[in-house]
Amino acid sequence: MITGELKSRIDRVWDAFWSGGISNPLEVIEQVTYLLFLRRLDDQQLAAEREIRRLGRTDKPMPFPESKKHLRWSTFRATGDTNALHDLMTNEVFPFLRGLGDDIAGETTTYGAHMHDARYTIPSANLLGKVVDMLDQIPMDDRDTNGDLYEYLLSKLASAGVNGQFRTPRHIIRLMVDMMAPTPADEICDPACGTAGFLMAASEHVREKHPDALVDREQSRHFHHSMFHGFDFDSTMLRIGSMNMLMHGVNSPDIRYRDSLSEGAAGDEGLYSMILANPPFAGSLNYEETSKDLQRVVKTKKTELLFLALFLRLLKTGGRAAVIVPDGVLFGSTKAHKELRRMLVEDHKLDAVVKLPSGVFKPYAGVSTAILFFTKTGAGGTEDVWFYDVASDGFSLDDKRTPLRDSDLPDVLERWQNLEGEQDRARTDKSFLVPKADIVAEGYDLSINRYKEVVLEEVEHRSAEEILADVERLNDEIAVGVARLREVLG
Repeated sequence: MITGELKSRIDRVWDAFWSGGISNPLEVIEQVTYLLFLRRLDDQQLAAEREIRRLGRTDKPMPFPESKKHLRWSTFRATGDTNALHDLMTNEVFPFLRGLGDDIAGETTTYGAHMHDARYTIPSANLLGKVVDMLDQIPMDDRDTNGDLYEYLLSKLASAGVNGQFRTPRHIIRLMVDMMAPTPADEICDPACGTAGFLMAASEHVREKHPDALVDREQSRHFHHSMFHGFDFDSTMLRIGSMNMLMHGVNSPDIRYRDSLSEGAAGDEGLYSMILANPPFAGSLNYEETSKDLQRVVKTKKTELLFLALFLRLLKTGGRAAVIVPDGVLFGSTKAHKELRRMLVEDHKLDAVVKLPSGVFKPYAGVSTAILFFTKTGAGGTEDVWFYDVASDGFSLDDKRTPLRDSDLPDVLERWQNLEGEQDRARTDKSFLVPKADIVAEGYDLSINRYKEVVLEEVEHRSAEEILADVERLNDEIAVGVARLREVLG
């Protein structure tokens, strides 16, 4: 979490953007991201140069040719005159960033495609100088600090969500990715990718758990070109998402402009082996343009239900999904709610329901959510569904989201990886298995409270006679005390 002086410095720069005439939070984040990206490119060049000095060669990218070395962050930030800095950014640095994506490591990138209509909009030399000074003091080699900075910037996107969109906290993304454990053979999709947080975390997981995969030429090509797929209909989000992936070493992910629920998005049926997503819960919906195929599956205007139907369509047979849904999906009483839950349980394989505490999306929403894990089979397969009631995600559940010592998330992952040990867990525990027959008997209700048993402690109360005797004794003591006080006061 960003705290203290660093947080105050970012807030001051944010205020400077607003006073300088940029009031759109997404635009602020986009402009800051360009500068973060420039600094990251310089770090890549430094790493390559170190390898050349050590080994005499390098396979690492070197974004800055000799003729462009004056555009490197280390040179750029040292420009003492802010007016000269602003002119350099306008006339050379930003055009360089726009064109860079057309050829990185000898290949075309989606970053380049999304940068073609990008604009540099920092309005003044003074503001640019402030932003550069702030970013120069951040330890970019510390991935956690870098991620916390970006998360704090993204937290300013809205105070109550925009079109039902909510930034997914990094630790929740990491939990979902670790539970799904993507492999180098997967094709992963997020049909509402935003800033590509899920895809980025999945790429890091594969790098960490399967380091040998990128050595093989074919697997490396799959990793960079056909493993990660993200769709959104906000061009700024697409640029930020593309830069995120490129900065994390994925050269050409499939990140495209698309309204995933629209009729024009048909054609991807059965293409992906894994879906990781936090789709919009209550966004605006053009019902006339919504895919008729999805409407045939579930007749509704609720985006969260339509997205679940979409996920089932996009997955290959045997493909798996981990998606965040509002609690209403678990127990909603409409025909569409019930039919979708029935499909997950009867026609496919519902694996788990992880209930999240209602403060996870604070400070901008107290919405209550859960993570659904399911496998597309088309032929059933649900036996026991694993439930976990998360009480703490490691942060306070108020608007401050202060880090806490205790978190249930490590226990969630450990128990998920050892489900055989859950067979004997009582329904009074945080996690337990529920047979399919019990879920069917409850009308496919997936609310954990429907199955969790609450044990009431037996408390022995004193008799009324004893309590009245104590009251009389206390009254006598008060009367004596008042009488003594009167004597003292004369």
